[in-house]
Amino acid sequence: MNRAVILELLWLAAALTITALIFRAGAWSYPQGADTIRPIGWVTMAAVLAMSLYEMRRVWTRGGGMRDN
Repeated sequence: MNRAVILELLWLAAALTITALIFRAGAWSYPQGADTIRPIGWVTMAAVLAMSLYEMRRVWTRGGGMRDN
């Protein structure tokens, strides 16, 4: 696994963590809507994961370089 793949994985982990924290804070601050906010949060996290798959595949197949040449 090259450096670019590791950076993409770290970026994905950060994005999922921030998304989870935002939706958790939303569910905490509006308890009446928590049952609606939580599933929307999970769907949003799935969308973030799905959108990152292209970039993960791209850096995996590109090889060792950090930039496109």
